[in-house]
Amino acid sequence: MSFSKFRISLALVALLALGGCGSVANWVTPYKIDILQGNVITREQVEALKPGMPREQVRDILGSPLLASVFHADRWDYVFTLQRRGQEPLRRRVTVFFKDGVLERHEADELPTEAEFVASLDVRRDKKAKPPVLEATEQQLKDFAERNKPQAPPLPASAAPAPATTNFPPLESGR
Repeated sequence: MSFSKFRISLALVALLALGGCGSVANWVTPYKIDILQGNVITREQVEALKPGMPREQVRDILGSPLLASVFHADRWDYVFTLQRRGQEPLRRRVTVFFKDGVLERHEADELPTEAEFVASLDVRRDKKAKPPVLEATEQQLKDFAERNKPQAPPLPASAAPAPATTNFPPLESGR
């Protein structure tokens, strides 16, 4: 028997042995992505809520609610779930209550800070590493403002030159 036939036979025997006992299935698992659903609400956002705020201001802070029921018009629910392979799903809930169009109160689960939430997203990163800086320096703000200067507004219609008029022949001839 040649050496290459021997290697092929040995590989087949090894595969049959591994496949027969089911250990290959334990080694090979499909990739499952992390599933994020809903609104990410942080502790800083909830701390910014004050009784008496109008609905629009609450929406500016928290975003559009995941659940806004016609039957509970004075209640908005913000729900967040994070599902990772091999872990129990993480669920968080924030509910805001309105009375006469303004914020009356809110209820919330234990929420992370923005830095804690960002650090929890990358499970591969070294846990001792600091999360990224979430604030801009004065120079970064100036650079951003310089790059995004507003353009001059368009001229009002009254200041624009009038289009040239063109005379067209009549559509019907007089009979």
